[in-house]
Amino acid sequence: MIDVQNLKKHFKTFKKEAGFAGSLNSLVNRKYVSVKALDGISFGIKKGEIRGFIGPNGAGKSTTIKILSGILYPTSGKVMVNGFNPWKERENYVKRIGVVFGQKQQLWLDLPASDTFQLNKALYDIPEKTFRKNLNYFVKLFELKEIIKRPARQLSLGEKMKCELISSLLHDPDVVFLDEPTIGLDIISKDKIRTFIKQVNRDKNITFLLTTHDLDDIENLCENILIINKGRIVFDGNLSNLRKKAIKTKILDIKFKQNGKDIDSCINIEGVKVLSKNGISASLEVNLKKQKIEKVIETILKNCQIRDININNPGIDSVIKTIYEKK
Repeated sequence: MIDVQNLKKHFKTFKKEAGFAGSLNSLVNRKYVSVKALDGISFGIKKGEIRGFIGPNGAGKSTTIKILSGILYPTSGKVMVNGFNPWKERENYVKRIGVVFGQKQQLWLDLPASDTFQLNKALYDIPEKTFRKNLNYFVKLFELKEIIKRPARQLSLGEKMKCELISSLLHDPDVVFLDEPTIGLDIISKDKIRTFIKQVNRDKNITFLLTTHDLDDIENLCENILIINKGRIVFDGNLSNLRKKAIKTKILDIKFKQNGKDIDSCINIEGVKVLSKNGISASLEVNLKKQKIEKVIETILKNCQIRDININNPGIDSVIKTIYEKK
């Protein structure tokens, strides 16, 4: 569905010193520098996949999405999306894709969402039968029958985002690019958005490329992820493999039978960091490079009276932070 080969995007900008003198100097002696937003990235996404695309701010996520959407021209490289070159065949290509930018809206604020849907029907030349079928399906799935009749400016942020998603899907696109679709939403709205995306993916086999800073989106929606940092792909693969590759610690959550001072002697082990503790419990981080988890548990069981013990992996946020810091 999506094939990206050695994609590069360099922006030309200029350096300016601070102050009035710096502004004058930049007018007559402007110094340009080249910024590598994308530095030769390559990846592929299969039909019907929901692929996560994450990275720190300024890593190149939005630049990639804009190139894949046909908005930006790359400096070099090859991109094919469902048989189309996005920037060379844009007129025909955009009829086969959907795009949702979480911080930019396509709804007309003074009009009800239903009018925006009608506008998209005309723009995409959607047959009446297809339009009605899809609109009924999405409105029922999102429970928006009455909401789409109200002016968009009167809708909550979550309701607006649901309407944005519907608007991007009415023409039966083959692939949809979602750029932070849950940004700023409350927990309930986020959950409904995720449920909607999963259901549409199952029912219509639409491919989704999802960029987000909310790692719950990744864990709930994606099996495979791309991680980009400083314009380069630093991980491309399965989420479970990422954990295996990056996890160098384990978390032990322990409840003790005894209370107080005796706990300190039980958990004072080389390679073990105390994350938190109180009278009868403690949370420990075990450095797997320095200690085997089996050995740590054996030592604790030997020296302490244990009521309960659980072994956990670090959260996905900690894992991804480790990837960012390495590159």
